[in-house]
Amino acid sequence: MGILLYNLYIVLYFHTGQVKTMKNKIIIVGGGASGLMAAIVAARNGAEVTILEKNDRVGKKLLATGNGRCNFTNEDVRLVHFHGSDKAFIEKALSIFGRDSVIDFFEHLGIAPASEDNGKIYPLSFQASSVLDVLRYEADRLGVEVRVNSTVSKIARDGKFKVYLKSGESLTADRVILATGGMAMPVSGSDGNGYPIAKSLGHEVVPATPSLVQLKLKSDKLKQINGTKVVGKASLFIDGELIKEDYGDILFTDYGISGPPILQLSREAVIALEGSRRVKLDVSIILNKSEEELLGYLEKRRGWMPEKRLEEFLIGMINKRLIIPVIKELKLDKDKLAKDISVDELRRIAHLLTCWSFDVIGHNGWGQAQTTAGGVFTKDIDPSTMESRLVKGLYFAGELLDVDGDCGGYNLQWAWTSGYIAGNSASVKF
Repeated sequence: MGILLYNLYIVLYFHTGQVKTMKNKIIIVGGGASGLMAAIVAARNGAEVTILEKNDRVGKKLLATGNGRCNFTNEDVRLVHFHGSDKAFIEKALSIFGRDSVIDFFEHLGIAPASEDNGKIYPLSFQASSVLDVLRYEADRLGVEVRVNSTVSKIARDGKFKVYLKSGESLTADRVILATGGMAMPVSGSDGNGYPIAKSLGHEVVPATPSLVQLKLKSDKLKQINGTKVVGKASLFIDGELIKEDYGDILFTDYGISGPPILQLSREAVIALEGSRRVKLDVSIILNKSEEELLGYLEKRRGWMPEKRLEEFLIGMINKRLIIPVIKELKLDKDKLAKDISVDELRRIAHLLTCWSFDVIGHNGWGQAQTTAGGVFTKDIDPSTMESRLVKGLYFAGELLDVDGDCGGYNLQWAWTSGYIAGNSASVKF
């Protein structure tokens, strides 16, 4: 063996004048946020990198994030904003490549950060295309091979990895990073095809459910209040127990309800619905007043305008489009004069305006979901490297994993974090 290596050394030396080190060949399945991050980091470390992307271009879903403005991380990157079956796994990964690392990485690529409400951090251009452009330019500069319209059907390991494409072609790699995404927004190419591949390699998958998605409600008032926006509070109850609350812009629709607070509550709501549990949503359309405080105010208001009809009495307090639906929900007479409204009726009004209850009967599905809850079970993955504990040389990144975040840049933070760790670890030389 020593003689063979020596002869190889001599051949390389006289042919090139130097000894060449064989590059670590890495195939990344998926050219989304985490896949692009992994590719750049691995290529910077000297690996030979190929991205296999099923779409006709990389980063398609990235362009839709933040309503096309791409809030690529958040000032408040704490564990409370991330979800999954193993919080310790998430915490370890974030400690390696967190918010500051993400901002620094993108600043060096040309993305100047800008903060907005709720700590969301955007590119100063407020264009998602800026983030995708700098990633593409850097990958191209580093010589990353990008193969689009390339759908992977199977991966096998026999010494090296054999990656099979639906076209019938097969490729060989030293290491593979699976970054195929979840199932949210299938129009972007996320159709869950990474799950059967992971299972075929011995990994368990936590059942996937839509997250950050609008909710469907049971109510005969939805058509009347469709398109009405309020600044309020939404409280989620599962089997009668308060699970979570959130505040902000709430939008009533013809199917139910939307807005940032609803998206934040949707993860738990969808999982509960999948388990056939009773899900209820209480909506306060009067923010920062308790029922008792509002009752006291209504009693004063009645004294100020005793001759106004109930329909007129509520003008200036709540959105005008909600007045008749609220009165009908309470089964009150819209023409009743304020002076004739009883304390009990005022209390009922106060209760509804601070706690309008709706049964949640569904959600808007994968097509409208922003991310996926569930995915490849992280117990068999090393958070320090994103390498499989079951298959040496196999790595995971992004939404494919059983990790998801709140609305506000947390899911992209996870994509960058996991992509960086996977790309860095997979490109370590043999």
